[in-house]
Amino acid sequence: MLVEKEGYFISTNKELLNREVIYDFLDKDSYWANEIPFEYIERFIKGSFCFGVYKGNPEENEPNQVGFARVVTDGVTFAYLADVFILPDHRKKGLSKWLMEQIMNDENVSTVRTFMLGTRDAHDLYRKYGFEVIDNSKNRFMAILKDNLYKKMKSK
Repeated sequence: MLVEKEGYFISTNKELLNREVIYDFLDKDSYWANEIPFEYIERFIKGSFCFGVYKGNPEENEPNQVGFARVVTDGVTFAYLADVFILPDHRKKGLSKWLMEQIMNDENVSTVRTFMLGTRDAHDLYRKYGFEVIDNSKNRFMAILKDNLYKKMKSK
């Protein structure tokens, strides 16, 4: 997939992804993946359906990646949205909303019954696309959360 809007492009071509941009943002600027080992970037790209956001057409010019998101899914019943970001210089242009629209309309997630994500600060964005805070009163969902795992691994 390659779509364009106002000089920005979204592509699902993994070969165009700039691993350094993804790593730098996750390692230095994200609250959820600080100090992630670089080798994990390639591993999670291989195991995910990825969306790169670019300034300019990445198939015609050197890719100028300005955003990213990935979906871990079986393509039928379950999906998990992860590592969504737009670089600071490109925010306030509607790119995160456009990225979410492309993700939600993609055939790889259109049939999933359970689509999950974790966020500390973007609830308003995700609510626009149907995500709700999980009501755990039925004790249906469980999780293992390992906050600061990469920092703990590095300090050993």
